[in-house]
Amino acid sequence: MLTVDFDRLGLRPGERILDMGAGAGRHAFEAYRRGGDVIAFDMDAEELERVRELFVAMKEAGEAPAGAEADVKEGNALSLPFADGEFDRIVAAEVLEHIHEDVQAIRELVRVLRPGGTLAISVPRWLPEVINWKLSPDYHHAEGGHIRIYTDHELIDKVTKAGRFNDGTPGDAMIFEGKDYAHGLHAPYWWIKCAVGVENDEHPAVKAYHKLLVWEIMKQPTALKLAGKVLDPVIGKSMVLYFRKPESAAGAAGGAA
Repeated sequence: MLTVDFDRLGLRPGERILDMGAGAGRHAFEAYRRGGDVIAFDMDAEELERVRELFVAMKEAGEAPAGAEADVKEGNALSLPFADGEFDRIVAAEVLEHIHEDVQAIRELVRVLRPGGTLAISVPRWLPEVINWKLSPDYHHAEGGHIRIYTDHELIDKVTKAGRFNDGTPGDAMIFEGKDYAHGLHAPYWWIKCAVGVENDEHPAVKAYHKLLVWEIMKQPTALKLAGKVLDPVIGKSMVLYFRKPESAAGAAGGAA
């Protein structure tokens, strides 16, 4: 299930796109289906190998258009092994909440994005995440877990300023272009898990709600689609922010919600 809206991101066939923190590859696969030149980037070599295998399977099954390319790259988000301005589009979905040096990671994303390119960043939304933290310390104390809760203002500020030089002089200040919310049906699932124990997957309420989410993902029934549209702006678990790198090196930050 996608978090980022690829139509809003603006990906076109043949464009080079980075999925930073690709994980299991859900956004990388969608970019490949749309004809992008895709790099799935992550620090988990085993996960990337599975993503690579699925790229091959997609190509063999004809799920990606002719000319589309897809590969994987292992590395660290704080030092991306790519040239300045190498990518037309970048997705960083549910990654920054795990990274201590988030500003450095954001600067790297801005660096490898071409002028005029677009960036989509998703993180857990403030209110659903606060509820999770209050219900269960185990939710965020786990190794590799979430280390911060973002407000939209904080993350917008960090990204729009990320292209400026360290001395404060103008650089490629990113332009904020708007936000969405996603996965409204998923927030209650995590509230239940945090209430009964995040590792307690056998609890009847957890099992029942999990079946509902599997039904949503696999069958996409109309009723749940409509429920999601109603719940996303209210309790959507994920917040998605969209940015554009200005064509000029001294573009000014701004934008609309």
